Amino acid sequence: MADLLGASLSLGWPVFLFLACLLVYFQFSMSDPDKRRRAQFKTFIGMLAAAMAFIAIANYKLNFFGNSRLLPVSLVMITALAFMMGLYFSNMSALFKIGGMMFLVAAGLSGYGNWLPQVEGGFPPPEVKLDFGSMSPQQLADEGEKIIFGGIGQSKVQGAIGKGQCPLCHGFNEGFLSERAPNLFGIPERAKKQLEDPRYHKGKPGDRDTAQKEAFPGAGTAETGQEYIAESHACPSCYVVAGFGVKGTNDKESPMPAIHKPPISLTLGELAAVDTWLYVREGKEAPTFEDITKAYEKFIPEADRPKPQEDKPAAGAGGLLADGSEPLDQIFAKAQCVVCHTIPGIPGAVGTVGPKLVEKTNAPTRIKDPAYKGSAKTVRDYITESVISPSTYVVKPFPDGVMPKVFGQKLSAGALNKIVDYLSQLEEGKVPPKI
Repeated sequence: MADLLGASLSLGWPVFLFLACLLVYFQFSMSDPDKRRRAQFKTFIGMLAAAMAFIAIANYKLNFFGNSRLLPVSLVMITALAFMMGLYFSNMSALFKIGGMMFLVAAGLSGYGNWLPQVEGGFPPPEVKLDFGSMSPQQLADEGEKIIFGGIGQSKVQGAIGKGQCPLCHGFNEGFLSERAPNLFGIPERAKKQLEDPRYHKGKPGDRDTAQKEAFPGAGTAETGQEYIAESHACPSCYVVAGFGVKGTNDKESPMPAIHKPPISLTLGELAAVDTWLYVREGKEAPTFEDITKAYEKFIPEADRPKPQEDKPAAGAGGLLADGSEPLDQIFAKAQCVVCHTIPGIPGAVGTVGPKLVEKTNAPTRIKDPAYKGSAKTVRDYITESVISPSTYVVKPFPDGVMPKVFGQKLSAGALNKIVDYLSQLEEGKVPPKI
């Protein structure tokens, strides 16, 4: 308050001195007592209005750069003095009242804006690079859980998905029946047994009947359990677990993408963290960071290895799979739609786990189906509902529960809108639109 009064006096003392001189002048120069009293009263009102104006200006100046929410008080004071001046200066009454009304509206809007919770701006926090090589096994495992599920402890949360997107297809809990990809519980021990499968052709990649014989020419095959895990991530179609291949390929081709390549693009450090979590969460001793990265180097050519400086903290549990700024084909790839669905016009979208997405043809028929219990009235509404709430209507003969129910939280409105726009144009037997 003392600062406010001091600032007001420093701004207004010349005006106050002038008005005081006017009072003295009226006191001794006017002979008519009534005129003298009216002049003195108006001068007093003017002094009061000037005081309020300068207090308002001082308040605004003092609080403009602070965290105070008192800025609207300045406008309220100016509003009050404008109406007060309008009462006593009849020849300019209309002008004062119009000005007062304008300041009143401004004070209301400003007050509402200051009442809302304030967010402090500033620069984003500095980007922290992770040194996976210097981490303990538990620290590595924690980072691996973040990459797979989006955060520490999120492995126990249904629908949690991180940068790796693994839960979109894999199960991780004992006894869980995975529909699209093998359950990864027990994989540290099971990996060794897979090497003995006659279909694996250990050491003889040329004898394989799979779509891809080796991760790259001369890579060879896995010799240890950890190398098997590394090869499975780097070259999913080098060996396909029975029953989990793309339908119609007789388990010769895997629907899984190589996760060191776009759109997932895990670095060697991130891959080592993921594998460490697979061991540690089951209470088993994980291979060293060096041994894991060496296993991946066997199956990923140096030119294809993501650079170590790209290693960053994994996104939080609330991270998006796609924010809508990506090209359409990348959105479909990041959400892994291409793994399960055939989508005309989208490269690599030849999945058969879910129905073919020619929705301009499909949606009207399904909305009219007596078994349909949803609320969609248009093709766009049906597609949106199917993405956000896939169990509302399940296309036969596909089982319920195969499609994740998290895309409403994992796709931005922009990404979802791009998907809906494209799918709503797809018709059976017609050329798809250009992406």
